[in-house]
Amino acid sequence: MPNIVLFSGSSHQDLSQRVADRLGLELGKVITKKFSNQETSVEIGESVRGEDVYIIQSGCGEINDNLMELLIMINACKIASSSRVTAVIPCFPYARQDKKDKVSASRAPISAKLVANMLSVAGADHIITMDLHASQIQGFFDIPVDNLYAEPAVLQWIRENITDWKNCIIVSPDAGGAKRVTSIADRLNVEFALIHKERKKANEVDRMVLVGDVKDRVAILVDDMADTCGTICHAADKLLSAGATKVYAILTHGIFSGPAISRINNAAFEAVVVTNTIPQEDKMKHCSKIQVIDISMILAEAIRRTHNGESVSYLFSHVPL
Repeated sequence: MPNIVLFSGSSHQDLSQRVADRLGLELGKVITKKFSNQETSVEIGESVRGEDVYIIQSGCGEINDNLMELLIMINACKIASSSRVTAVIPCFPYARQDKKDKVSASRAPISAKLVANMLSVAGADHIITMDLHASQIQGFFDIPVDNLYAEPAVLQWIRENITDWKNCIIVSPDAGGAKRVTSIADRLNVEFALIHKERKKANEVDRMVLVGDVKDRVAILVDDMADTCGTICHAADKLLSAGATKVYAILTHGIFSGPAISRINNAAFEAVVVTNTIPQEDKMKHCSKIQVIDISMILAEAIRRTHNGESVSYLFSHVPL
């Protein structure tokens, strides 16, 4: 592909390399380092004049440092006369702060909107991301945003890895994920259930109510992200006590912070399946239940189609071969 340069930020080199290999490209030369006062320094090591630039940086690890690095890389390419800069952000940072909550409604920030403004001001012309926590975040931008879905890859994994998937039930661990779950259940032609949770405060679930019948079925919990994993581990216990034979969890973004790994190890999951929008190598060493779906081919195909001016909507329902 002519006139295209692919750069990788430091948050997820492995995913960037997989995308580059898939596209048959070399990753562009970029040197990122920190000064002793922790300021981020970025040097773009090759000409980007008139080029279509794609920068891959996921919102994980040292989130604030990685976000700042992305903004600086976008700006560096922009003022070096690149024709278009696309930020490829597999896991969008601050996506959970997408609205004012009821508790401190008058004083809560909408940080996802702030991040959108920062990306635009830095000079991004286009955003490619995956499974946004709330799809209205696309509306926070005045530039095009392609929100890709892990759903086709999830469906493929279920069909290939769960032998009795025709007798499964897809479960949402909260009311907010009902739309995601019904979509997957429809595509598999199975039933779905829902767990209504009541929270007293963030990251702590008070009580759970199961809506739907999971007795003698394989229950598959589906969510867009898992952070401390309190919710999905509670939900797994609830499903088993309601008669489910096995419980799987499938999550797009496996953040797994704090006590998450020990909770998963102690919970009764057959497997906890995540995509590699966030690096999982270290987590997998400490938890044998974690399995990874590679989504690099979806990102690579989105980049190829965007660069060639083709439709990206094919990827909403198909996994590229």
